[in-house]
Amino acid sequence: MKKAITITRAMLCLFLLTCGAAFAQNPARISVKGIVIDSSSTTLPSATIMLLTPKDSALVSYGRTENDGQFEIKGVKRGTYLLKISYMGYLPYQQEFTPAEGGVTDLGKIQLKPIMKELYEVVVRTAKAPLSIKGDTVEYNAASFKVPPGSTVEDLLRKLPGMSVDQDGNIKAQGQDVKRVTVDGKQFFGGDTKMATKNLSAEAIKKVQVFNDKTEQAKATGIDDGKKEKTMNLELKDEFKKGGFGKVTAGIGDKERMEVKGNYNKFDQKNQFSLIGLGNNTNQVGMGFDDFQDFRGSQSFNWNDNADFGFGGGGRYYYFGGDEGDEDLSIPVGGGRGQGLTDSYAAGLNYNYDTKKNKLSSSYYFNGKNQILDALSSRQNFLNNNASFNTTNNDYTRNQSYNHRVSFRLEKMVDSLNTFTFVGNGKLSKGNTRYDGLQQFFTGNNELSNQTTINNRTGFSSSAAALTGIYRHKFKKKGRIFAASGGYNFTNSDGDATQISLNEFYKITSTNDLLRNINQFNSTLSDRNQWKASLLYVEPFGKKFSSETFYNFSTRNSIVDRNVKNNESNLQIDSLTRYFENTISYNRVGTSLRYNYKGINISAGVAGQQFSLRGNFTQPKKPETIVDQKYFIWLGNVQGSLDLKNNRYMWFGYEPNVSEPSIKDLQPVVDNSNPLYIREGNPDLLPQVDHNFNVGGNYYNPGSFMSIYFGMNYNYHVNQIIYNQNIDSKTFKTTTKPMNITGGDNVGTYFGLGFPLKKTKATLNLNGNVNASKNLTYINDILNNTNNLSYYAGLRLDLTPSDKFTFYGNANFGITNTKYSINTAQNQTIYNHRFGAEMNVKFPKDFYFNSRLNYNVFINERFGFNQRQPIWNAAVYKQLGKSKKAEIRLTAYDILNRNLNISQFANQNYYSESRTETLARYFMLSFTYNMRGVKNQMRRSGGGW
Repeated sequence: MKKAITITRAMLCLFLLTCGAAFAQNPARISVKGIVIDSSSTTLPSATIMLLTPKDSALVSYGRTENDGQFEIKGVKRGTYLLKISYMGYLPYQQEFTPAEGGVTDLGKIQLKPIMKELYEVVVRTAKAPLSIKGDTVEYNAASFKVPPGSTVEDLLRKLPGMSVDQDGNIKAQGQDVKRVTVDGKQFFGGDTKMATKNLSAEAIKKVQVFNDKTEQAKATGIDDGKKEKTMNLELKDEFKKGGFGKVTAGIGDKERMEVKGNYNKFDQKNQFSLIGLGNNTNQVGMGFDDFQDFRGSQSFNWNDNADFGFGGGGRYYYFGGDEGDEDLSIPVGGGRGQGLTDSYAAGLNYNYDTKKNKLSSSYYFNGKNQILDALSSRQNFLNNNASFNTTNNDYTRNQSYNHRVSFRLEKMVDSLNTFTFVGNGKLSKGNTRYDGLQQFFTGNNELSNQTTINNRTGFSSSAAALTGIYRHKFKKKGRIFAASGGYNFTNSDGDATQISLNEFYKITSTNDLLRNINQFNSTLSDRNQWKASLLYVEPFGKKFSSETFYNFSTRNSIVDRNVKNNESNLQIDSLTRYFENTISYNRVGTSLRYNYKGINISAGVAGQQFSLRGNFTQPKKPETIVDQKYFIWLGNVQGSLDLKNNRYMWFGYEPNVSEPSIKDLQPVVDNSNPLYIREGNPDLLPQVDHNFNVGGNYYNPGSFMSIYFGMNYNYHVNQIIYNQNIDSKTFKTTTKPMNITGGDNVGTYFGLGFPLKKTKATLNLNGNVNASKNLTYINDILNNTNNLSYYAGLRLDLTPSDKFTFYGNANFGITNTKYSINTAQNQTIYNHRFGAEMNVKFPKDFYFNSRLNYNVFINERFGFNQRQPIWNAAVYKQLGKSKKAEIRLTAYDILNRNLNISQFANQNYYSESRTETLARYFMLSFTYNMRGVKNQMRRSGGGW
């Protein structure tokens, strides 16, 4: 028996040794290497190397040759592969092979042949590679990356190596934000990168190309400014260029929830027409990105339309408003499901015409909403000497608004040297608001001091327009350019408000009767007009230097006529009635010198800017107040970039920003909408100057698809406009008045790292930042420094092993330490953590499952605030029909019934937290029909309709 056991042990050991030897000779994973040369035995650096499966040409792994032509792809499972090599100017090479014994398979020298004319047809018929790398351009063959039927371009991008898309639809390529998305080389879908990616069908895409493009200003002037914009071009399949596409969705749910939306698009080489509509009571406020993206059109926005030439210019030319109401002329886009309870409806149409010499974009858009907000909030206010008081608010607000918007942009190229651009935007708005609130004030001992009951009603109507014209002339000398622009903007608004409030005081007996009981009616007329002009001249000096000289002019006139009367006596309240007229003008002239040679691009400039502020304030039974002030400011500017080759890039810069005071802050008008929080303007305000410094860099390895980026920003504020607060220790009435102060600043650092854990299957992205800021304000004439130090770290994991299963997970950790100089006992730490996961699963017979979970954590131990909020949505859907143009979907929103809008915030001299009731758990059954590549029978040769 012992002998048998001994023999058995010996045989087992021999078997294990044999298996070990065999495993050592043939490990499960291998490396494939070789060297790429041409017919003259010259090595070819940066050639694209790919390993494909022979059966379906699916991409397994990839890389690039080194400077000596050598390559090595590691960690590949043992099996038969198709090796494919591509290099510009040479015939694609492909070879099927089975790995040799051992851990390394050396394919030796691989010779590529140059493309001859007679070989062109061979090249055309060669199997398409999943991706190719040419310099800084990466081109993906969309057919090689499988996604489920009905997927959008966004779903396709998540499968592409070196690409990442977060849950909000923001795109990163090679570690950098994608600034522009084009379709067939044209911006048919506007300037927002989410427009095309969320709505276009993945099956419409033939190729995805990613590259570094020049800025629009560099293209227009011919002078390279050293700035690069990561750009993505989507090349459509031929069948999608010949007709229309779009989709219609209708859904009905429990709790009387319903939604309907649809869009239709049709374009050829010259024309684009888009029609869109939506209506819902599911908190889908305004137009979602996935609907808006194919609405605006290629010419609706252009970076070079800014009418303020030169550095340190104003904001976008089409934005005009903010003081007397929301006068933003752009179309509101809010794809998320907002807070409160909101009914929304919208409709719009868009037409674009694009030829070599004429580019037209025009649109009309209407939207309306009815929103109810029921919120509970609390706030602790810190005073000097460690004193404090608390407030709680129970607010009910109902908003109704209606907006009509029109826009057009026409660019006409007279000839190769002269171009005119005309841009116009207009808006008509009407709305009303009902606000009912109960505000309670408590002493530091938590005793009720006073409370205010508020019942306010407001109504408004407004109109606004912005018109801009730009002329550009290119001289025959390359780089020499002259440009001129002019613009006119206006806003008119008419508002009425009824303000009723009752203030009850429990700690004091003597107060002003007006403070105790307010019953007022006020009407306000506001008119504002602005004229702008700008000139630019660019002169090159040789191949390395050029100068840019510019002049800007702007004058803005504003009139506010406010009348307030007592509702009970119908008598005018002189102390609150005002007439205000203000004119702000500035002239700015400057020049800069640029050096550009071998990847080094540096510019330095200086400008002088003169402000003129003139205004008069009239109040009944009081003398007129006149303001007449002039300021002169020197502005410097330095910008630089270094192209270190091999996809390494660094930049630095200094740029000041000057902003004049707003009309609300300048006019000495008392705003008593909240009788215990009074706002008053200051006609003596100076312009605010912000000094901005930045430095950063990024690196991208196209072979491994690893990306690294980092940077730092610093801002220092001079004459910063802050709000001085005086708080009555008995009534807790707060009076604020804007003033200038110097010394506030903030500094921020950031970094990011992304790399594939397994090429084409798993990608990990890490990022983080550290920010510190000092905010200054006066509280009862004592200067308070609020110092915030925040830390943020995040990671995202994308798993895309096949078209049957995908998983996207993310974790974001945020910590903010807040310290106060006048009340150190209230120093606190706020934690805001967010975790998310999304999973997609394909089942047999075209059934699909989607699940998304967001888990939010809000903690502030100083005030005992600890909220953990899981929001879980899930859907099951089925594709219908042979062509899978239809879909039926059952969706469950907020399955755990935990949706509540929560926020917490600490700054200056207070900490606040709020909870707003919003749409919670409900179920929705929806049907979608997707039109894809409808054949256009009316099309004739020549590209017309």
